[in-house]
Amino acid sequence: MKLLVYGAGVCGSLFSARLHEAGLDVSLLARGERLAFLRRHGVQLADGDGTAVRRVPVPAVEHPAGGYDLTAVLVRTHQVDAVLESLAGLEGDVLFLHNWAAGAEPLGEAIGHERVLLGFPPALAAGTMDGDVVRPRATTFMTSRVPMPIGEPDGRTTPRLERIVREFRTAGINAKAEPRMDAWLKTHAAFEVPLGQEVHAAGGPVTLADDPDAVRGMLHLVRQNLAAMPTSPVPRTFAALQTLPEGLLVALLRRFLRSPTAVNSGLSNASPVAELGRLAEQMRTHAKVR
Repeated sequence: MKLLVYGAGVCGSLFSARLHEAGLDVSLLARGERLAFLRRHGVQLADGDGTAVRRVPVPAVEHPAGGYDLTAVLVRTHQVDAVLESLAGLEGDVLFLHNWAAGAEPLGEAIGHERVLLGFPPALAAGTMDGDVVRPRATTFMTSRVPMPIGEPDGRTTPRLERIVREFRTAGINAKAEPRMDAWLKTHAAFEVPLGQEVHAAGGPVTLADDPDAVRGMLHLVRQNLAAMPTSPVPRTFAALQTLPEGLLVALLRRFLRSPTAVNSGLSNASPVAELGRLAEQMRTHAKVR
């Protein structure tokens, strides 16, 4: 499988580096100074919290030319429109791996419905950027067990879906076919938008954790979003946010916000603000969230 990773931020860089090291034929699309850096130095990965950096020579390209069996799109929600414009008219399947609550319809209208697959980046593609160097988030027992969901928009298990899942698993990616991928993405957005907005308002996850009233308000918004969804939450464990006692959930959320998983997840960055706004807009339109 010849693969193009579209987007050279944290997720795209880590994802492409992992696939390249596993022996897959993968290229990474970047623009401007990031492209120039990648062509000179490859994907630079920091070793833990230290200063050691290793180079992964992933080929970098500037344009999504034809010839790829699969393009994996790892960009922010508000950047998708520009991606669709550049992918229209090309051939090959396109796997959208990012926050998205608008369903597959607008994606298919732009590039062809038969090309679209939905998914979400694997836990191993989380981390932060230190200049042009990517600092991966430390893998824990829990994050290592979280699968990378991929699904057809209509929920079928097709030969191409099975093939892509198999290729990623061969590369060491814990991929999983998800029959309700659209509901999975809407559920994630129902949680992600209030969380991200409150973290940004507080100035960081740890600061938010120190304000139990703000965490309680965030939980109320999450519950409203989940209640407004047209389908039940996916995964089903998210239903616990609607049923468990508020005091217990607030305590668990505060603990999560203080954890390395939250601190190193990129929640502290200012860049996701535009993404959260676009996600919230999609939820109001497609999930009927008020």
